[in-house]
Amino acid sequence: MAENKTKQTTVSASQYIAEIGDEAKRADAKSLAKLVQEVTGEKPAMWGPSIVGFGSYHYKYDSGREGDMPLIGFSPRKPATVLYGATGFTGADALLAKLGKHSMGKGCLYIKNLADIDAAVLKTLLVKAVAEKRAKYCN
Repeated sequence: MAENKTKQTTVSASQYIAEIGDEAKRADAKSLAKLVQEVTGEKPAMWGPSIVGFGSYHYKYDSGREGDMPLIGFSPRKPATVLYGATGFTGADALLAKLGKHSMGKGCLYIKNLADIDAAVLKTLLVKAVAEKRAKYCN
């Protein structure tokens, strides 16, 4: 079975964020890192070359595939900041309807600018997503 490519690294997440070339993306990444650290109680760590992750959990699928992933992660990409693990729980769709300007991919939430979304709704999404993952994988 193929090994998971996304693994925690020793690269400094703070340094990675500080080196984001686009000033607006860098400011959004700093704000998002502060929010996610507050929600999770975990310090940021790099997962792979471009994902800032917080905490971790171990998953194992019925297929036998298993690995570790961050509870919540984000990647400040050029077209949009991608949030990983912020949805997929009961009630997420109702919150997403109130979030503001965003788009969805397969399990990913895309936000072009943090100013375009409701910060309180985003925080609620993150709190609920982390609580569900911890209940499912961390007990």
